[in-house]
Amino acid sequence: MQSTIQLKPLANRLEELDLKACALTDYGNMYGAVTFFNTMAGIGIKPIIGYEAYVTSGSRHERSSALAPGEKPFYRLVLLAKDLAGYRNLAMLASKAFTEGFLHRPRIDFELLAENSEGLIGLSSGPEEIVGHYLNTGNDKRALEVAKSLEEILGKDRFYLEIQDHCEPHFIAATRKIIEFSKTADLPIVATNDVQYLNREDARAQQALIALADGRTLGENSRTSPETSLRYLRSAEEMWDIFGGELPESLTNTVKIAEMIEFEMPQGDEHRQLPKYPIPPEYTSMDEDEYFVKVLNDGFDERKRSEWDPLLANGRLKHSITEYRERLAIEIATIKKMGFPGYFLIVWDFIRYAREKGIPVGPGRGSAAGSLAAYCLRITDVDPLQHELLFERFLNPERVSMPDIDIDFCIRGRGEVIDHVTQLYGRESVCQIVTFGTMASRAAIKDVGRVLNMPYGDVERIAKMIPPPVRGRNVSISQALKEVPELSAAMNADPRVNDLVELALRIEGCARHTSVHAAGVVISPRPLQELVPVAMSKDELTSQYPMNDLEKVGMLKMDFLGLTTLTVIADCLASIKARLGETIDWTSIPNNEEKTCSYSARAERKPSFSLNRPGWPICAVA
Repeated sequence: MQSTIQLKPLANRLEELDLKACALTDYGNMYGAVTFFNTMAGIGIKPIIGYEAYVTSGSRHERSSALAPGEKPFYRLVLLAKDLAGYRNLAMLASKAFTEGFLHRPRIDFELLAENSEGLIGLSSGPEEIVGHYLNTGNDKRALEVAKSLEEILGKDRFYLEIQDHCEPHFIAATRKIIEFSKTADLPIVATNDVQYLNREDARAQQALIALADGRTLGENSRTSPETSLRYLRSAEEMWDIFGGELPESLTNTVKIAEMIEFEMPQGDEHRQLPKYPIPPEYTSMDEDEYFVKVLNDGFDERKRSEWDPLLANGRLKHSITEYRERLAIEIATIKKMGFPGYFLIVWDFIRYAREKGIPVGPGRGSAAGSLAAYCLRITDVDPLQHELLFERFLNPERVSMPDIDIDFCIRGRGEVIDHVTQLYGRESVCQIVTFGTMASRAAIKDVGRVLNMPYGDVERIAKMIPPPVRGRNVSISQALKEVPELSAAMNADPRVNDLVELALRIEGCARHTSVHAAGVVISPRPLQELVPVAMSKDELTSQYPMNDLEKVGMLKMDFLGLTTLTVIADCLASIKARLGETIDWTSIPNNEEKTCSYSARAERKPSFSLNRPGWPICAVA
């Protein structure tokens, strides 16, 4: 929690200032790269994808906190992706910093940077970082060694000494040293604006955010003062007024760097990263399409024998077997045309594994229930022809996108299924997906109240003025100000409350923490860190990109949903068998079974999946 900036307001402000390029360089991660790229590109501003690495002077593998004399635990170094190779190297560095170099922070070292330097541009970061630290401690020799090493690793004209002016007194002398050092080292300098909040008046909100992250109150041992720290988004004119008179080249170099960037985020169907299903040795003479058709035809024959022939004999099959064959032929042609046989094989395999291991699997949900191919592969247990469901809602050649099959597993067996997938495709090619917790309106008020050291009861009273969520969506503070007169009145009556709400407004929506998505798993054709950045969360590999961004860059995302309802059903069936000796096939219970329908009509819904949501009882009774 370092910055109060959110993308849409940033984009609007960049347009207002008529700025042509903007770089994202988050500390130690690339979480926001895809969304940032698309937001900037969408308004005609050149997005520059970067990463502010934590660099150790020793080895990233070292796990001791002991430091050599004159060294810090880590130094920051700004790295920018010049092209696709640079982006891939950024992803590799940001990943290995977590998987190989984590010690309080995700760290890289000079060795790793040298191995992954192609297509990168480096900036020396702040005046107390990878070069400035040594200048400030009087070790000019070491500063020169480090600077020249970085120039050698990155290449001529691809490493710049960075200068900043944020009106922080303790940085002014350090910046002068870097300017003088640039002449000695014969290295170019570049002036940057280290933007951590959008507007000048947001400084105190950013300090509140940092205080919250540090677990202290506002003003208590503050890292910087909002009165002296000016890290807002400056205009080109402001930057020229600061640097243009003495160091015009430091500003023209910003344009030079922006012009060096020739990077397009790899997105769309042409960048789809679909892993190959490992075809069994006895069928290696077949390609993926042929094996898919073979497995599908086997499944068709099994469904015909066990399901359709008995229904046909009883006169309850709504469509002829010929119609089933024709429908399947159409689906096969579409699936092959869209390049998805491998996708179906991947899903078929892990669902088959779950069934073989006795792990309960849901009957299917969403548009995938409209696929006869999915039904024949036992991916779903809903006959689309019997229920008059459309395949085109699931896959449509006119709307090319990855299939999206949500699969429910017994919550106890979900992890075992993921382990199977991990073993099949490789531990480095499978990971769970990050998700971000953001500061909702009430939480923002409570958090700000804490850093302002306001009485708990006063803060709770204000937080409770925010209306409860509507249809699962939180009511924002700005919306509450329009709808709740008492909130505005409280702000007008008490300056402390006004301060509380104003600060909460500025941090509302900021990312608070990362966690692991409850269902999402990504599967890659090769080690993930070669394609997208990954991180470690509680010893588990997770993506740095959230689910939607992974899909945009072509990664295969699967939803492995752990469903308590399936666990309850499995336990009930086991209990019935143990006590009564009866084996019940719950999938054979008719949809119009009288007791179940009357149960729903009485709105007795608490243990029922989906039916236990607000609003459903009214629908059921109606």
